[in-house]
Amino acid sequence: MKFTKKTRYGFQALIDLSVNMKDGPVALNSIAERNHISLQYLEQVFAGLRRAGIVKSMKGSQGGYQLKEEADRITAAMIVRALEGDYHIEGLKEMPEDGIPEMEKTIQDLLTDKINEKLDQILENLTLEDMRQYYLEYGKGCQDMYYI
Repeated sequence: MKFTKKTRYGFQALIDLSVNMKDGPVALNSIAERNHISLQYLEQVFAGLRRAGIVKSMKGSQGGYQLKEEADRITAAMIVRALEGDYHIEGLKEMPEDGIPEMEKTIQDLLTDKINEKLDQILENLTLEDMRQYYLEYGKGCQDMYYI
């Protein structure tokens, strides 16, 4: 599985939003600038996140975006679904006539289904708050680095 650029930017922008929204809504152009993402592209990303109920927009001079729920209630699975759709490896819809049914079922049960179970386990249990905390801890560690 490979995340598209849209999903990677979505994760980046949501981590940025969760870090910077303590003083109120965050302007999309400031998220775009900090993360070196095209504003037009980010608008498309946020349209999908808004439709999925992950973010909400606030109009006006002090407007911008906020998370619709607390970061610990937004899972990585919700974000991926909002931006990619279903993230599971596609399984067999029906047994092929020219294949060996036992072989196909073996692949489905022991490979495809197991991978999808692990994906669910990881993405459903990882929250935006987990990513925000990791980013904040990692960022502080990088700031303390001194290079000669």
